[in-house]
Amino acid sequence: MSTATNPVERVQQAFEREYGRPCEALVRAPGRVNLIGEHTDYNDGFVLPMALDRAAYVALVPRTDGVVRLLALDLDQRGSFDVASARRRDARGDPHAEEGGWLEYPRGVAWALQEADAHALRGFDGVLASDVPRGAGLSSSAAVELVIAAAFQKASGFVWDASEVARRMQRAENHWVGVASGIMDQLVGAAAVEGHALLIDCRDLATRPVPLPPGHAVVVLDTGTRRGLVGSAYNERREQCEAAARTLGVRALRDADLAALEARASALEPVVYRRARHVISENQRVLDAVTALEAGDAVSFGRLMDASHESLRHDFEVSSPALDQVVAAARSAPGCRGARMTGAGFGGCGVALVDDDAIDAFVAQVAETYARTSGFDGTFLVASAAAGAGRVDLDPA
Repeated sequence: MSTATNPVERVQQAFEREYGRPCEALVRAPGRVNLIGEHTDYNDGFVLPMALDRAAYVALVPRTDGVVRLLALDLDQRGSFDVASARRRDARGDPHAEEGGWLEYPRGVAWALQEADAHALRGFDGVLASDVPRGAGLSSSAAVELVIAAAFQKASGFVWDASEVARRMQRAENHWVGVASGIMDQLVGAAAVEGHALLIDCRDLATRPVPLPPGHAVVVLDTGTRRGLVGSAYNERREQCEAAARTLGVRALRDADLAALEARASALEPVVYRRARHVISENQRVLDAVTALEAGDAVSFGRLMDASHESLRHDFEVSSPALDQVVAAARSAPGCRGARMTGAGFGGCGVALVDDDAIDAFVAQVAETYARTSGFDGTFLVASAAAGAGRVDLDPA
């Protein structure tokens, strides 16, 4: 049994056990936390995520054929398929194909990379492991998609274009896995710059690295609760936003401002008005947050985080008791500049900006306060802004 405690060591040791030889390459793709800009992506708006120093990893040896053999270490499950059957979306005649479950993510990645003859793929023998918490709203599934894409890139030698790969991974998520996600998770996971958040324009996918304020850290506040009923609630809110845009006569709520919303308020159902007010104000908060961060103004950025949470709680109604409790605990703790829920809502994680010199006291107080008020034991991750997907240098030893 391995004594390794980090995923880099774990995948390398497991690869040697599984295949009887050392791996030849190691690739990674990060999880992410969204600092501000929630439910703006499908309204053609702006988001400001940050790639995490928690990631999915694949240790691999390229093959000369199209067969992929993969051990999912965290699940202790093995699977294999031929990239040709994934391209056809038909496993018949493929002696390696195993359909269903976790293997649908790698097969969907192979399909998306080959769609429209974009990339000729070779297979690989690999081991996959991740330390991105699953189900917490930190983009664990996009990290898996991107690390498999990076493994195919290493095995096949195609040119890595972050935006193009992100679009294809979104197609894998939408049209193979069947989850109607936006592109934020895949794009920040592919294109992030170390030490920076990434401003994404969800209309044209333009990106801009934004420096984080010196002397401060991002803390992810995992409530220990997982999201429920997000699918129906998410679809309902998308429909409400689309209805508001039609009434306002704009292509998407990104094109409206609060003055236009107020002028047409009487024509909107009250709940639709509130949904639109959140999206329009949240878009502006993202732009204001970029201005604050580029000026090194942690105080203003923190206030925008606080305002975002209140808007998500009252206007968009996607918070939860646990999220409200962890955010309140964070705001009352030493060194906190601001805190908010992050992700789709109804459970999962919050995020806070905290003074570096108060981190230990902050985490200790939030843990105690949150456990006492909620009855849950939270997990608190002090995060660094990582780079996007790519190769990890192997230790020559």
